[in-house]
Amino acid sequence: MKPYIPHSLPLKKLDWERFIPFIGKANAEVARFDGFLQNMQNSAVLLSPLSTKEAVLSSKIEGTQATLEEVLEFEANPHKHTDKYDDIQEIINYRKAMQYAVEKLSELPLTFRLIREIQKILLSGARGQTKNPGNYRAGVVHIGRPGFGIDMASFVPPEPQLVAGYCSNLEKYIHYEEKDVLVQLAIIHAQFEIIHPFWDGNGRTGRIIMPLFLYYKKILGSPNLYLSEYFEKNREKYYDRLSGISQKNDWEDWIVFFLNAVIEQTQENIKKARNIVLLYNQMKQEIIDIPSAKNAIKVLDFLFTYPIFDSGKFIFETKISKAMSFKILLFL
Repeated sequence: MKPYIPHSLPLKKLDWERFIPFIGKANAEVARFDGFLQNMQNSAVLLSPLSTKEAVLSSKIEGTQATLEEVLEFEANPHKHTDKYDDIQEIINYRKAMQYAVEKLSELPLTFRLIREIQKILLSGARGQTKNPGNYRAGVVHIGRPGFGIDMASFVPPEPQLVAGYCSNLEKYIHYEEKDVLVQLAIIHAQFEIIHPFWDGNGRTGRIIMPLFLYYKKILGSPNLYLSEYFEKNREKYYDRLSGISQKNDWEDWIVFFLNAVIEQTQENIKKARNIVLLYNQMKQEIIDIPSAKNAIKVLDFLFTYPIFDSGKFIFETKISKAMSFKILLFL
């Protein structure tokens, strides 16, 4: 199989009429979700469980087996031995990369310089750390069943000497004013995965770019629109629709799939966010009775950020005295 030659962006021929039934609803759901987040007090704390779950699911698509509970247990006691250390490290790196990118986007535009830095963080101290992280691949790669060579591959990304040029074209498209920003995002995500610019971490990097792009375009006030749960539940269709672009030049099927993902997962995320707020408010009424009631909200925010913890972590993060911390923990 020969290396694939990606389409130049923006795409010249798209059946935009086919997208009309989905564009309006997808944009309405995203706006509804963003409005909910804008009215949510302390959203960074309340959405912490969702961001961690996104990191778990995005990594799971690539084959990691660590669960959300295992990640939280490791963070509570990082010195305890676990057979899933590499999986957990990838998930923790995912969150670090997202946090780093958000900070940088307050100063810089969304460029491949930043994307390379994101990919470098993803691979730091984890599987793939020896695969020249932060730099474009210098060789041919192929996608297919493990153990089978390039002749049996299902897809061969572009030749390495062309990667920088394709990434430059994609970067220009990121700043292009497309007819619809969600259709644009669908194209960006697919094109990034088709180019496959790095030796490793392409899937996770591509999924981090999605909420960052909407945040950069000011569609979202915070980059919290996560789609990995939908992609994981529909993994076969996810890869099939991406493959349809290279095999049949079928961008439309992929874009419709992507817009449906935005609609359904955003609705699901709104439900989860509402349930989190309800739980937070319920616990706020109960936790007011703890010793040192003035620290009640501080304690509550800690519990939402670190559902599994030890006393040392509690004392360090809350800055409550050791004696009072033990009184509070006994109460809890």
